[in-house]
Amino acid sequence: MADPTLLVLAAGMGSRYGGLKQMDPMGPHGETILDYSVFDAIRAGFGKVVFVIREDFAEAFQESIGARFADQVTIGYAFQKLDDLPAGFRVPEGREKPWGTAHAVRAARHVIREPFAVINADDFYGRDAYVRAAEFLTTVDPGATPSVCSLVGYYLDHTLSDHGGVNRGIASSRDGYLTDVEEIIGIVRNADGTVSGETVGGERRVVDDRCIVSMNFWGFTPQHFDELEEQFTLFLQEHGNTPKSECFIPWVVDELIAAGKTRCEVLATTSSWFGVTYPDDKPRVMDSIAQLIKTGEYPKKLTRG
Repeated sequence: MADPTLLVLAAGMGSRYGGLKQMDPMGPHGETILDYSVFDAIRAGFGKVVFVIREDFAEAFQESIGARFADQVTIGYAFQKLDDLPAGFRVPEGREKPWGTAHAVRAARHVIREPFAVINADDFYGRDAYVRAAEFLTTVDPGATPSVCSLVGYYLDHTLSDHGGVNRGIASSRDGYLTDVEEIIGIVRNADGTVSGETVGGERRVVDDRCIVSMNFWGFTPQHFDELEEQFTLFLQEHGNTPKSECFIPWVVDELIAAGKTRCEVLATTSSWFGVTYPDDKPRVMDSIAQLIKTGEYPKKLTRG
């Protein structure tokens, strides 16, 4: 079986953060979070990295990010375009917002032919997460019926921000396989030490800070592109005319699980997750990376192309 591919969702601008987080230096020698992600993927056994980006910053991205690894791993690009839709659909008048993470994954359907992992460009996932994903992707049967995918799961208390609420998909599982992902928004740690967030229905709820959450680190096989196409078409039929509607990966996976079309293995990781949701998160991420370098998890300076 071919080495797995890492699909990096890098088309978004960080609206709350105020800039292109993908290009913001975090390491001691100007390394970005993306540098660490690709470094971890390469040493875990991934053979190709595909970036989903927007055409309007493609040149700057390729020169500042992609070129760093061109001599170490095969690099590919896919563009998330607002008008890249299934036959029979068109962009509603006035729509400017992209169609969400499921649409971003769909953008890579013509450049990926092997099992692949999906990550966010602005999240630091940790070495063990890539090892777990690579182990799954190199052993999964790409022709299985039903299809098999995976979710790398993190403990909620390892993913909170000290500077504001965060949105997390809380994963429920049975016998190691995902049953559903519930989106909880505005999750914060309260003064009494409890953690709470709001359901999509507006209910404020206390949640277990040791529950497993999705940080959008998924593993798929090429057959999932066909299944994604079906689900995205259904989404457009129901929500395509809603100006800001988005089709997210967890929703697609939930629908496929409910229909018996896929099984999703939950891969628990010992890695710590770091994210830059707010500007004040950056010093914590930089300190965390510095500690990982100190313990030998990463070299002081990453090797680049």
